[in-house]
Amino acid sequence: MPTPIQKKLEEEIQALERELNYELPKELKRARALGDLSENAEYIMAKQRQEYVGARLAQLKRRLAELSLVNLNNIPKDRIAFGSRVTLFDVDRGAEVEYQLVTSEEADASKGLISTTSPIGRSLIGKKLGDTVRVATPNGVREFEVRAMQTIHDM
Repeated sequence: MPTPIQKKLEEEIQALERELNYELPKELKRARALGDLSENAEYIMAKQRQEYVGARLAQLKRRLAELSLVNLNNIPKDRIAFGSRVTLFDVDRGAEVEYQLVTSEEADASKGLISTTSPIGRSLIGKKLGDTVRVATPNGVREFEVRAMQTIHDM
């Protein structure tokens, strides 16, 4: 059964495939009928859109393939990893923050959803309760202490 993010990617792939295979060929045919292709803005725009849609489709299909390889049995039960919820103590600010590690497609920092590929996400991977983490951010190095954690297996 596909995860919500896999379902979202599949829906976008279907929409882009429809555009690439049905809608854009019609636009190109219509634009060709207008005459000189070298100065035909409609034709040029349709060709550029066709290139973009093709590249985006390839990117989405690669990402979907990567996500299908995620094996929950390989995610540790005692360390921070994909899907973990963590409570961190921000040493510099003296405040607790909560995050959940998600895919880059699901990331939304305002909701506490951070990507496993973000600077904080990368630094948390493999850490345990009580560990201290130093993270290089655009605003300088920040230090966090892992105060609580739930792995994907605990939820």
